Amino acid sequence: MRQIYAKLPARDVERARAFYADRLGLTPSGEHNNHLHYEVGGSYFIVNPSSGAASGTHDQLGFVVENIEATVARLRSNGVVFEEYEPPGATVTGEIVDLGGVKAAWFKDSEGNLLSITEFAGGSPFAARSEGGPDTRRTEA
Repeated sequence: MRQIYAKLPARDVERARAFYADRLGLTPSGEHNNHLHYEVGGSYFIVNPSSGAASGTHDQLGFVVENIEATVARLRSNGVVFEEYEPPGATVTGEIVDLGGVKAAWFKDSEGNLLSITEFAGGSPFAARSEGGPDTRRTEA
């Protein structure tokens, strides 16, 4: 396998396009057969037409941010409505859940997909390795 990407279902791709542009400030990096391709920080996701409905009961896509408080404020000012969760053992301030070393907030896109934004205290665990860049060894399935 060479790469990975996430797929989010959309009953209305144009409505989803507007949500991602107006609320999150994202524009597709490409399109093919009514599939919207997005690239964020070297990772990829696709919004694809689907007659199925998103469950909205679990995270389907997560965005890593450097300052969750500022990101929540900016997204809220763009019209994003955040979900409210109170996991056991967490500290909750407004929409932000602090799990000790990890802070997160959740919201749904226009299609009901549950998305999260997360700030990791020690920096992103998904960042490229500092010595020699990312591990580029190929693993075949």
